[in-house]
Amino acid sequence: MKKLTLAQIIKKIKKIRFPKFDLIVAIGKDGIMPASLLHHFLKTPVKVISINYRNKDNKPIRKEPILTKPFKKPKNKKILIVDTVSRTGKTLNKAKEILKRNKIKTFVINGKADYSLYNFKECMEFPW
Repeated sequence: MKKLTLAQIIKKIKKIRFPKFDLIVAIGKDGIMPASLLHHFLKTPVKVISINYRNKDNKPIRKEPILTKPFKKPKNKKILIVDTVSRTGKTLNKAKEILKRNKIKTFVINGKADYSLYNFKECMEFPW
């Protein structure tokens, strides 16, 4: 398992030229830490959306991701959706579906997204 340090993640984030976003939406709970880092650099407000698809062992527990808590949907905003990992894209796609009346980009530490720091096939250990 590859272990990442906070310094490695921050170094990669600093290399990205992000456009201006109105809002960062963190997919809770895993997206909260990377969203906090992005908030620090982009000075953009953060909201958390609770979408669940996998259990604590990273195994799917349902056929599709679901919204598990009410979420007030913003409209006509430039939004960066943030998660830690995306393999199938199902969770990011669910968030995009919920936020569909907005201009959306996605960010992950590892996997497939508009902005991705790494695309390792193996599991990774994050500093949080």
